[in-house]
Amino acid sequence: MINDAIFYDSYEIIGGEKFMSPAPRPVHGRLLFRLARILDNYTYDNRCGYVFTDNVDVYLPDGNIFRPDLTVIKSENAAIINWQKAIYGVPDMVAEVLSKSTMRRDFTVKKDIYESNGVKEYWIVDPWKESISVYHLIDGKYIFDDEYVYYHKDEWEELTDDQRAEAKFDIKLSIFDDCTVNINDVFDWLIF
Repeated sequence: MINDAIFYDSYEIIGGEKFMSPAPRPVHGRLLFRLARILDNYTYDNRCGYVFTDNVDVYLPDGNIFRPDLTVIKSENAAIINWQKAIYGVPDMVAEVLSKSTMRRDFTVKKDIYESNGVKEYWIVDPWKESISVYHLIDGKYIFDDEYVYYHKDEWEELTDDQRAEAKFDIKLSIFDDCTVNINDVFDWLIF
């Protein structure tokens, strides 16, 4: 019964201000699931970390409280995980799947806060462009690695040979020595 259900607000605290987040759309959830599954399989198989989705609060050292769409914590940093409550500290990697209501914050304020707190790797997953932008923390600053783009068959056929040669599909995680995510494994199910 709906009357017996308990509903919890989904919000983040940014600079002391509460920001509500609407429920994500199905495309958001599907992209998040596929990416989380790939990274969770890797961390589980290699016993090297933990992957969380957007239902876990992350209390950053500067006082901000986020619910990243995807959070990765390496095994050696597992002490920041309180398994009964939340994550208290700096994740090794965070990914945000863009939505129209949050995309401005994901590219600006949240990116800056993740950077200043020392999150080593930040991914922005764009469901409209079907791309993933990757940032690596180097000497305390995010350096743009690249934008990895998924190409539909007809789009691929329209590219020149030079454009095809420049296309990158395998995203190398900086936080693990031998983990890559192929952009096709994240987006190839989408049909728009």
